[in-house]
Amino acid sequence: MTDHLARQQVKARTFHSLHRRGEPLVLVNAWDAVSARIVEEAGAAAVATTSAAVAWSLGTPDGDALDRDSALARTARVVAAVDLPVTADIESGFAADAAGVAETVRGVLAAGAVGINLEDALYGVPAPLRPVEEQAERIAAARGAADAGQVPLFVNARTDVFLRAVGDPRDRLKEALARAEAFLEAGADGIFVPGVTDPGTVSELAAALGAPLNVLAGPGAPTVYELAACGAARVSLGSGVARAAYTLVGRSVREVLTGGTYKELDGALGHEEVNALLEARKP
Repeated sequence: MTDHLARQQVKARTFHSLHRRGEPLVLVNAWDAVSARIVEEAGAAAVATTSAAVAWSLGTPDGDALDRDSALARTARVVAAVDLPVTADIESGFAADAAGVAETVRGVLAAGAVGINLEDALYGVPAPLRPVEEQAERIAAARGAADAGQVPLFVNARTDVFLRAVGDPRDRLKEALARAEAFLEAGADGIFVPGVTDPGTVSELAAALGAPLNVLAGPGAPTVYELAACGAARVSLGSGVARAAYTLVGRSVREVLTGGTYKELDGALGHEEVNALLEARKP
């Protein structure tokens, strides 16, 4: 076994251990080396990428439009920028079939990440979600590729039943749990249900799942502490921080073009501060 593989295995086991019901892992999602370093310097326990912001920063819309190589290259840069465990958002796997998902996971491992998000959403077709059996096959392929690579990759299986408002609202909890059960049987380690933050539903999901529940949070959602009390084991911000950064760009442009002033830039990190974040990572 190589030293690199041994270190990656330790990071993977550490990442698994951070998922504790009622004491959630908080992930502020990064999209490049600097944002990842900021997350690390702030004291986070791990770094997650956001597929949306990675795609946007590379000039591609979110939703299975980014190519695999570009996504993996960005994952490798994030991993290289920090000492923390990194989990990569790989959308639906950057592949048309299960074998392709396995190939993507091999690339994720080569990049040095120790976790993935794998979603069941479909884009550009009438059906909003991939059939559960097909998605389970893709999760099993991811699990198999990770096991073959000797890394206990944390497979966070995402279902967009609530996010995409699938079917009758009265049936969504049941559908999400049915999908979660199938995904866990296929080899997932955790379940991610974006679009749900109300305490009652979060509590029901957490109580019914035999695995860590990931909740997507943001303005208007309960606090991390309230979500913890509901049983969440992981709370992530998704593309929220990136969208806030892009909002600042828009505000700054409008201010200087219309008023000639620069108040929106007050409090910005200094040039040397940002440089120092990356200088610390030089070999």
